[in-house]
Amino acid sequence: MTVKLALLKSGENVIADIKELVDENEKVVSLVFSNPYVVKLLTPQILFEENTIVESEHKISFYPWIPLSLDKKMAVDPSWIVTVVEPQEMVKSSYQSKMVSDIDESNEKSIVDESIQETLIENFEVITEEDNGK
Repeated sequence: MTVKLALLKSGENVIADIKELVDENEKVVSLVFSNPYVVKLLTPQILFEENTIVESEHKISFYPWIPLSLDKKMAVDPSWIVTVVEPQEMVKSSYQSKMVSDIDESNEKSIVDESIQETLIENFEVITEEDNGK
C-alpha cells in the first residue's frame, strides 16, 4: 500500500492509497485514489494567560472524500492535484487503522438484514434548491 497525502486545488487534504495511471507513452493520465478520506486538522484554541501560552494537542479527523459514492477507487485528473506528499507517521497509522476497522465493519454490515438497509435508504431525504426557498 502506498499511502500518500494529496493537496487538491479545492484545498482538501486527501489521504489514500495513491497510484499513477499512465498511458503507453508513460504520461500520467490520472491518479487513482483507493479508499480516499479527507483529513482535517482540528486545532483547538490556544489560551494566552499573562506572559504564558497554554498549548493544547492537535487532533485530526477523517471523513470519506466523496461520501455519497459507493466507489472505493476514484480516478483524479492530475491537473487538480497541487502536490502529493508522505504523511506524518501518526496520520498514516491512524488512516491505516481506520481502513482495518472499516473492513471489519463492512464484513459485519454484510450480515445485516436487507429490510433494515432498505428502511435506512427510504428515510434518506434529498433537499433541492426549490425546497430551500419554501
